[in-house]
Amino acid sequence: MDASEQLAARKVRFVDVLRALPKLAPDGLRMARGAVGLVTLKPTTKDSIGHIFQRAAAEHPERPFLRFENTEITYDQANLLVNQYASVYAAHGVGPGKTVAVMAGNRPETLLAALAGVKLGAAVGMINTNQRGDVLDHSVRLLGATVLVAGREYRDALDEVTTPTVLDLETLATGATSTFNPAVCATLTASTTAFYIFTSGTTGMPKASSMSHFRWLKSMAGIGGLGVRLRADDTLYCCLPLYHNNALTVSLSSVLSAGATLALGRSFSASRFWDDVVRTRSTAFCYIGELCRYLLNQPPRAIEREHQVRVVVGNGLRPEIWHEFTERFGIKRVAEFYGASECNLAFINALNIDRTAGTCPLPFAVVEYDPDTGKPKRVGDRLRKVKSGEVGLLLTKVTSRAPFDGYTDAEASERKLVRAAFKKDDCWFDTGDLVRMQGFKHVAFVDRLGDTFRWKGENVATTEVEGAIGERPDVEQAVVYGVAVPGTDGKAGMAAVKLRDGARFDGQVLGKHLAERLPTYAIPLFVRVINEVEQTSTFKSRKVDLRDEGYAKSVTDPLFVYTGEQYVPWYPSYPDEVAAGRIRV
Repeated sequence: MDASEQLAARKVRFVDVLRALPKLAPDGLRMARGAVGLVTLKPTTKDSIGHIFQRAAAEHPERPFLRFENTEITYDQANLLVNQYASVYAAHGVGPGKTVAVMAGNRPETLLAALAGVKLGAAVGMINTNQRGDVLDHSVRLLGATVLVAGREYRDALDEVTTPTVLDLETLATGATSTFNPAVCATLTASTTAFYIFTSGTTGMPKASSMSHFRWLKSMAGIGGLGVRLRADDTLYCCLPLYHNNALTVSLSSVLSAGATLALGRSFSASRFWDDVVRTRSTAFCYIGELCRYLLNQPPRAIEREHQVRVVVGNGLRPEIWHEFTERFGIKRVAEFYGASECNLAFINALNIDRTAGTCPLPFAVVEYDPDTGKPKRVGDRLRKVKSGEVGLLLTKVTSRAPFDGYTDAEASERKLVRAAFKKDDCWFDTGDLVRMQGFKHVAFVDRLGDTFRWKGENVATTEVEGAIGERPDVEQAVVYGVAVPGTDGKAGMAAVKLRDGARFDGQVLGKHLAERLPTYAIPLFVRVINEVEQTSTFKSRKVDLRDEGYAKSVTDPLFVYTGEQYVPWYPSYPDEVAAGRIRV
């Protein structure tokens, strides 16, 4: 076992828990409130995101709610704008049971437009702004929205698809005079759907996972109240896109749980990140693992130690860089968590123990799995849990306290459930993720299974990429999978391609085609030209073999790599260039 594997295999011991407890004393009241919220909150509870927000605006109207570039908006100002947006929506038929689609970049209007929708009891579908063509058309049709809020920079993309009534963010409030809180907001129950968050699945097209107010409020109590524990005078910086749950749920709920301030970044920039953190006077920020790695790859600068950050929250901080990250940037507390857009539970590192995603008080199981299928392995008619220190497939129990909200597609929802796992009538959500049992109910994320992999903070559906490659007339078949690139997080895309008889691989043509058809993060970095793709009953096992072989020296097939414009023949320094950010992919 090498050094990185030893770090990843750490166990949580009694002494770790004992050592952490005294440091929790200053946050005891906040944690107690969070715990009470987790225990008492029910789907039938008459509360919602909009109600929480407008109560905060009434309690501290002059406190800053949003900072964005050179703009600061108070809670009261934000609430008035949200109500104006809501009146525009209502005039277009938006209300309970309806859907508002939002495709816009990070700026205050995008977040306020989302809050306006949930205040009316509508579900807000946050469209990934990287989507184009057939994928975007699929997502828009899937939502069946009454109106679509679009940033001007995405109008050209929307011209290619059929859309409902499109409202321009910049003119939303023109002529809207109503600044009163919508009456319906106070009547909504927590079971109401709040958001649709798009996630890649195995069907080749994105799925829209449902996020109820109930799950969002549980995040506010668990991740926000127990884990992040902001104070009223804190500012949390988030430059992750608002169509991600890390922004829309984790960051926003942590801020609203304390009546704190959200500093919204237009986008992530490794070179200006610490400048933005210092400029916005942020005391916390939200991350994904890739963000941490990119910051470490930057040359040291004095400003990276001039910040006031005392806590960070996010997921994917790899064990091998955990200490380097916290030591170099002076991060005192890491609230690492595990969660997924559709998962009914979340884990949070409330105790500030290093190299763990924390614990969850609700039932979960880590079980043995079949590496060929990625499915739980049954011994007889029941599943078998792994031992402490071992890696297995994470299942989360579906109960009335932790319901599975599912997708807009009922069949896709059912495929994610495992029934009769340990008892005849139990039901569990299959996360599709491998985690390590660390002891004291703590887990650490290890890898993602199935027909998706994660790259650049995005989930990539292998079948979607396979379909795009297969559109080329010179390609007979393609198999896509994720491979590790040392010094990076997640898995980069790799395609094994069989060409048609007599065809020649053209890296320039394929690169141009995929750049037009796929989001940047979904374009495979590696293409291996193979003679045959097995289509027997062992096909899935062969795909596992291809993934395990990756781009190792033992691979003798022609191998090509993506440079941001085209595919060129493999060269040994390519992985290092990707890790260092010199290849813009």
